[in-house]
Amino acid sequence: MSFEEDDSVILHDEHSEYDGQEGQITQVMDTMFGDSTYTVSFEDGQETGIPEDALEAVEDDE
Repeated sequence: MSFEEDDSVILHDEHSEYDGQEGQITQVMDTMFGDSTYTVSFEDGQETGIPEDALEAVEDDE
């Protein structure tokens, strides 16, 4: 699953201080290998260069 800007996601990265937190994708970057990495903003900061497999989509309850 690929993500787009403004998608809400949960970060799963045990080495990040934002592990398990919900954030919003603010930038999508394509690598030279055809993969995408993401910048995710959280309430108190942001994390850049996040691979797709470290993100989980937040389900809309609407």
